[in-house]
Amino acid sequence: MIRPAAAFLLLIAATTSAAAEVELSFYGGVQSANASDVTVRNDSVIPNGDFSIDWEGRSGDAPPYYGIRATKWRESGFGYGLDFAHNKIYPKELPPGYDVLEMTDGLNTLTVNAYRRWNGAFGDVSPYIGGGLGLAIPHVEVTAPGSETFGYQITGPAATVIAGASYPINDRWSVFGEYKGTYSSNKADLDTGGTLETDVVTNAVNLGVSFNF
Repeated sequence: MIRPAAAFLLLIAATTSAAAEVELSFYGGVQSANASDVTVRNDSVIPNGDFSIDWEGRSGDAPPYYGIRATKWRESGFGYGLDFAHNKIYPKELPPGYDVLEMTDGLNTLTVNAYRRWNGAFGDVSPYIGGGLGLAIPHVEVTAPGSETFGYQITGPAATVIAGASYPINDRWSVFGEYKGTYSSNKADLDTGGTLETDVVTNAVNLGVSFNF
């Protein structure tokens, strides 16, 4: 199976090879997640019910939190593009009856974003805002005695908002820092039948580097 990040890079290559004014960005940072309600419905050995989980991101644990972004900018200061984020959620405490319940490879999102930036608004610093809609493509990991779900799924819609600023190093390279918030609505299929549902909000402070071509 092609991993979501690899598919994202192939999509960029296909859509931007003939384009000018394209910015390719790579970022990492510190990502956390809000607590969320979880609903499990199945007819097998996995415990059914509704419960709440306090999540954590553990950004530096392997596989680490990261993102890749491709943006086509116009002279007007408006831009659009694709953003792939490898978010992660670990439970601070497992609910009774579960050996594993997490999305750590990861709670991936792929969104189509629109942006507005103000070039050189503060000397060489260019602030920007953005937002977009797309899909949640997590690696669902749910294990209980007699059942193991382990794999990528498209689980529902995702939305993101971004606010940050960039600073040029030279004509091609720049660095940036930003806040990025992401919402995903997830309905995952379990291997022994039934579903797990949860809506998750992640928050990240990102630092990254961009290459313009």
